[in-house]
Amino acid sequence: MIRSPLTLALLSLALAACSPVDPQQAVSSALTDGVLLPAYSSWAEANGQLAQSGQAFCADGQTLSDARQAFLAAQSAWAGLQPLQIGPLAEGNRAWQVQFWPDKKNLVARQVQALLKSKPALTPADLDKASVVVQGLTAYEYLVYDPTIDLANAEQKARYCPLLVAIGQHQRALAADVLERWQAKDGMAAQLQGFPNQRYAEAAEAVAELLRTQVSALDGLKKKLGTPLGRQSKGQPQPYQAEAWRSQASLANLAAGLASAERIWRGAEQDGIQALLGSERNELKERIDAAYSDTRQRLAALQRPLGELLGDQAGRGELNALYDSLNALHRLHETELANSLGIQMGFNAHDGD
Repeated sequence: MIRSPLTLALLSLALAACSPVDPQQAVSSALTDGVLLPAYSSWAEANGQLAQSGQAFCADGQTLSDARQAFLAAQSAWAGLQPLQIGPLAEGNRAWQVQFWPDKKNLVARQVQALLKSKPALTPADLDKASVVVQGLTAYEYLVYDPTIDLANAEQKARYCPLLVAIGQHQRALAADVLERWQAKDGMAAQLQGFPNQRYAEAAEAVAELLRTQVSALDGLKKKLGTPLGRQSKGQPQPYQAEAWRSQASLANLAAGLASAERIWRGAEQDGIQALLGSERNELKERIDAAYSDTRQRLAALQRPLGELLGDQAGRGELNALYDSLNALHRLHETELANSLGIQMGFNAHDGD
């Protein structure tokens, strides 16, 4: 029987419509549109506002309180991006340019002072050539929060403002470049949605990397809590080793990172990694859901900043209970979820810390 080209084309379309969608590709695509791209766009927007804020503050058009709020928004957007740190942001030393932590030897303060001593008329080009230690949010936080810096003093403001403006511009340019690499025709978003491509041979590889990134970030949240708690220093609290100790935003950053990790699990429309577990894995789904809920509630229940909680036994007890909850959540992903999906975890970025 001879069929016309039109008939063959229609038959091909019908067969394509009837062919089952690869569930791995569906999850990777859904997470890209519903979680990843919105987070990268929000991060770029927050950094654009940070750059504008720095310029406005230094031109006496904004208060220090407003400048701090812009910083906190950019820092929160960055914290939420860490469980999604695949592709361009995980390459080319870019993440270190955003945040230098842990800062075990107060390098940020020392290098900021050394840079301004050598470059009193610092330009954005000077900063671009400088160390990552002074290019990012940790240095910005030092400038707007450290008690040794008085930006209400005109002389000090004149000294530190060129660096404040330069960091804001550096972060804006960095975030815009990363977002462009995501949105380009053959960029990161396209590579997570159509297979094979130059990065992934099949959708399963993309899902595996998404899970590994999420698991690594959960482990990183443990480190951000465990380091100041003294988990690596025989139980002796190390409050100045906390992330964002100057701005007292350590717990808010933890919450932002946790919420983002949970979005990878759930998806924007219940189409995240959990969608890959069949009905026979409902019990595991329920335990992971409960683990997220437990960690989230313990974190929300903390009524004092991290530094204050570290200062007494009751506070440390609450933080240790939160750490144990976070550890259980991390282990569920690293072992049972990964095993259920047939994904090998491999090297963890936080191993050996």
